Amino acid sequence: MFESKIFKGKKIIVTGHTGFKGSWLALWLSTMDAKIMGLSNKVITDPSHYRAIKLNNKIISKNIDIRNLNETKKAILKFRPDFFFHLAAQSLVKKSYHDPIYTYETNTIGTLNILESLRSLKKKCNVVLITSDKSYKNLELKRGYKEKDLLGGIDPYSSSKAAAELIIQTYIKTFFKNKKNIRIGIARAGNVIGGGDWSQDRLIPDCIKSWSKNKKVLIRSPKSTRPWQHVLEAISGYLTLSYNLSKYKAIDGEAFNFGPSKKKEFNVIDVVKNMKKKWKNVSWKNEKKNNFHYESNLLKLNSNKAKKILNWKCVLSFEETIDLVTTWYKYFYERKTGIEKISLQQIKYYENIFFKRITK
Repeated sequence: MFESKIFKGKKIIVTGHTGFKGSWLALWLSTMDAKIMGLSNKVITDPSHYRAIKLNNKIISKNIDIRNLNETKKAILKFRPDFFFHLAAQSLVKKSYHDPIYTYETNTIGTLNILESLRSLKKKCNVVLITSDKSYKNLELKRGYKEKDLLGGIDPYSSSKAAAELIIQTYIKTFFKNKKNIRIGIARAGNVIGGGDWSQDRLIPDCIKSWSKNKKVLIRSPKSTRPWQHVLEAISGYLTLSYNLSKYKAIDGEAFNFGPSKKKEFNVIDVVKNMKKKWKNVSWKNEKKNNFHYESNLLKLNSNKAKKILNWKCVLSFEETIDLVTTWYKYFYERKTGIEKISLQQIKYYENIFFKRITK
């Protein structure tokens, strides 16, 4: 778990703050009275959570592409952060097939540029580098992947994240080994879902975009199992890791999985059917399989390490997760304005549940 007060008044950088996860993280940190600077080169979707909640009014927003080392380094060294969260990425598997160069430049070289910039930082900083559950070499194992399992990836996105992790580990063992002011943790979350995601070729956004227009949604891989978790569950993991890095030298350089409980598995159709409970007149059909794009059928994470060392776990049930997601989107499409309110309400709701259930 973590204590919110540790972030109060602190200077925090969030890369990818205009994205889905990054905007939720920056908004949550803003409620803790932190001084936040976001680094991102563009808002990639319209609508977007970033614009819907008017995040630019709450934080310093810099239009910087992390592929540019000089600009990235200059911004980081000038701001001099106490905490750092790296979320900027090309995060879509399907897009990685169409534009592998941009994917590798952003996810792999972009991460390299972040690390190279932090080498020059002279003050104490706790750094959380977010990679992916897809960093693992997916052998379709029934057990959840553990932090020491092999990294790899068949599709360009997965391999770009695995390659980024190899670079991170090299920098930790060489350049940061004797650099006492920088502590680094690696975070691998599950299949994150939540309000405000309008990315292409992702299950929840595909459903919402189709159903809001009374259209039938095309479902890929209906029986595929994923570690579904609400965006705030993953972010609570990032905050917990950052908090613990600031307290304990022993976890410096460690990787942690932040995934849902292994008690029960849910596939794509389970998600759609649960969403249907709160969204009327919905329909779907299976999309014809595209053999060119590899898509795993089974992906699970083992988060025992985070539970044992960081006292972290997912606290929402699958049903609670889906309810939060559909509630947010219904609010958005019915009201169109005042979206910041529902996001802040859900953060407060989750905070209360997290701190209550995490101790059980």
